[in-house]
Amino acid sequence: MAFIGLRLGNEPEMSSDRRSRVSTKSDPADVQSLASLAEELGYEEVWMTEGSGRDSLTQLTAIAAATNRIRLGTGILPMFSRTPLITAMSAAGLSAVSDGRFILGLGVGNRTAVEDGHGVAYRRPIEHLRDMIQIVRGLLRGEEVSYRGKAITVSRASLGGAAPQGKVPIYIAALGPRMLQLAGEMADGVLLSWTAASYLEQAVQLVRDGATKAGRDPSEVEISGYLRVAVTRDPAAGRASLQREDARYAGGAHYRSYFENTGFDREMEGVELARDHADDPARAAAIGENMQRELGVVGSAEECRARLDELRKMGLAKPVIAPLPVGDLKGSYERTIRALAP
Repeated sequence: MAFIGLRLGNEPEMSSDRRSRVSTKSDPADVQSLASLAEELGYEEVWMTEGSGRDSLTQLTAIAAATNRIRLGTGILPMFSRTPLITAMSAAGLSAVSDGRFILGLGVGNRTAVEDGHGVAYRRPIEHLRDMIQIVRGLLRGEEVSYRGKAITVSRASLGGAAPQGKVPIYIAALGPRMLQLAGEMADGVLLSWTAASYLEQAVQLVRDGATKAGRDPSEVEISGYLRVAVTRDPAAGRASLQREDARYAGGAHYRSYFENTGFDREMEGVELARDHADDPARAAAIGENMQRELGVVGSAEECRARLDELRKMGLAKPVIAPLPVGDLKGSYERTIRALAP
């Protein structure tokens, strides 16, 4: 049976312009019921995003109470707003309440959200993440950790007797080459996002290169990634939803640069022209058919399944379905979850 995961939660805010923020909030009971449905239908993991709104940890705790088998991941937990010790404490707590089903997904976030939203300096992100993983991994193994890194130093940090009995996998959210290689070097898995089909094989190879350079077996690193999907009988509405989501991310400098570097420089020129007008239809209109086809999947259940199989063959071993809203939010999620169930 092919792996399939599900993404739930609030989308991260990609722009400091309040007019561009889109509400995707669900009632906590809806989140529990959607995760329970995914478990019932055979999905293997559910990942909870974190940006604005509710934090991922409390929502995953609610999901843990409503499920028995499905694995639970933070996708992702922004690291700058949390210390290594707090991060390890949270991971230990969720591992305990979920009977060992927790996956710790970490990422650097983006400068605007970190500095404007959290009031924390965004400095040396790769070094910070490297130090964070080293410290957290030691704490989760039950060690007393003293560590002097390039970005973080701790002395005699410990979880006491609360360290998990089993291993808590650590995933890194990665876009660019350096972060992809770091995932291969240090992580149990990588969580890709908005990875163009034409860039996928290169991204996977960068992860493998990082593992090989570190003396690891590249097969030890799970290749996972979000895939925006709209299972719908109205392809035009599905494509419009995908356009809006693409454009919202492209409104942030971090993702705009990423899209430019992965083959969509022309589209980003159009987005840049509309950047001061968050509600301008020109921003979404700049996301042409090729970019839509490369970054998302829209169509019937059969068409979406066929595309999933193609992407698996290209290296996306663990696709995580991120449903796009077409109509009401919960209905869109339920329709897509049922249509793509293993």
